[in-house]
Amino acid sequence: MNTTKVNVVRWIKNEGDTLKQGEPVVELETEKVSYELDAPVEGVLLKIIVREPAEVEVGGLLGYIGKAGDAVPAS
Repeated sequence: MNTTKVNVVRWIKNEGDTLKQGEPVVELETEKVSYELDAPVEGVLLKIIVREPAEVEVGGLLGYIGKAGDAVPAS
């Protein structure tokens, strides 16, 4: 059985926080495991798209990371 959905449990970082690559950003949970998703790149957490508690598709958009002052795409 493949996992297709995850639950957003808790954001570890807030919008506007500076992130280092590999640093935990958000805690996610499946039926079997709870884990922290790390920042894939260095930058600033520009916008959180999915607030906790929420269920999303695996690989779905959770938020935007960019440089300070970058524009966030319209949702």
